[in-house]
Amino acid sequence: MENVMQQYFDEIVKNTVEILKFDSSLKPAEEGCPFGKETADCLNYFLNLAAEMGFEIHNYDNYVGEVVYGEGEPFAILAHLDVVPAGSGWKYPPFGGVINDDLSAGGVAGTKIWGRGAMDDKTSAVVCLYALKALKDQGILPNRTIKLIVGCNEESGWECIAHYNKVAQMPEEGFTPDANFPVIYAEKGILHFTAHFPIDDAPMSALNAGERVNMVCDNASAVLTRKAGGKLVYYENPIEGTRLSYDNTTNILRAYGKSAHGSTPEYGANALQAMLCFLSTFHDGCKKAYDLLFNDATGLKALEDETGKLSMSPDLAVFENGVLKITTDVRFPATYPLDAITEKLDAFGVEYVIDNYQPPIYNDPNGRLISTLVRVYNQISGKNESPIAIGGGTYARALKCGCAFGPEICFEETTIHQANEYITFDRIKLISDIYYHAIKAICTEKSKTRIAVKKYGWRKID
Repeated sequence: MENVMQQYFDEIVKNTVEILKFDSSLKPAEEGCPFGKETADCLNYFLNLAAEMGFEIHNYDNYVGEVVYGEGEPFAILAHLDVVPAGSGWKYPPFGGVINDDLSAGGVAGTKIWGRGAMDDKTSAVVCLYALKALKDQGILPNRTIKLIVGCNEESGWECIAHYNKVAQMPEEGFTPDANFPVIYAEKGILHFTAHFPIDDAPMSALNAGERVNMVCDNASAVLTRKAGGKLVYYENPIEGTRLSYDNTTNILRAYGKSAHGSTPEYGANALQAMLCFLSTFHDGCKKAYDLLFNDATGLKALEDETGKLSMSPDLAVFENGVLKITTDVRFPATYPLDAITEKLDAFGVEYVIDNYQPPIYNDPNGRLISTLVRVYNQISGKNESPIAIGGGTYARALKCGCAFGPEICFEETTIHQANEYITFDRIKLISDIYYHAIKAICTEKSKTRIAVKKYGWRKID
């Protein structure tokens, strides 16, 4: 396949660097900025870039924006410009857009752009915009109305999508460049719940852990009683990838781990697990919480189907008024009903509240959308892969027929929701080629080519 995207590479890199400089993690709302001013500035940077290219744009009250191109049945490309908090452990500024080939900060060889959102999901949004520009510069008018929709609250509740559905018309079909190649035909169900564990005669006066429910907890702290702190003298932490630090002057115990996406807890090291593991060695209430949530005493993780096993990641915790509240991220197999999960939770024997539920999605892996995208991916990558299922929750759930499509590659290192997130120049070149040809295949195949003669005029040729 012809690689028409090479000519845009320098521009893609430049604008990726600039858009990574916005700290678009969730902030308190301001007037006209529902997710904070910097997130609104990030959205407007993107939309202004599209406007400069000559595209029709819409900003829906700084919740979400869209770039429109083509005619006919709508087709969505759903990306997001918000990010999870940077967290700790970065070698380079998380909102600096630093470019180098440093291997000491991790990653594969090659030139990289470092920054929160490099893989999740700002680069993909920029690349898809330039894929539309390439079509436009070639004079190709898609026979579908492509809506490149960029949300600002994907990581924290999807209020952006809810707002879009109020003020605009969501296409029924599309993809989101926010997961893995070759293409995601199914996504597990998502359930966030908070369990309440009464802790009598507590070994701590305070405990706090985690930043987001969908990020593996990488730090936790607790103010221990003097008696509890004394038990650390002979304690050896068994949780791999974590460490404990105790200040016997302040009685503060700190646990450190490694963050990862909540859907793939196996890539992280849970600091809350290290904290609770210690507390469970001498306190029955803490042991019950540890056994249920980390030792899986009720067998939740045994649930499995073709889309994979259930995963469970306890990522947030707070101790207040004698109750330890722990919020857990569960991703359950796509063919299971919600009842199968809540039955297991009921067996906990403790009070719990469901904070968020998103049903699973399942697409026909042989349907036109999935088969076209996997064909394009295999042709350009030189591979021969099949559609897959994941535990992540993407904007594909906002569509009647939607799927996730890149930019990650299975079995390669992932840094999303982790420190030192990056994307390589090679990956940018690859996804630029893939997204251009995928959009072209979905939205121009089986039609006559139409060539632009002026901004609002088109003529057909055979």
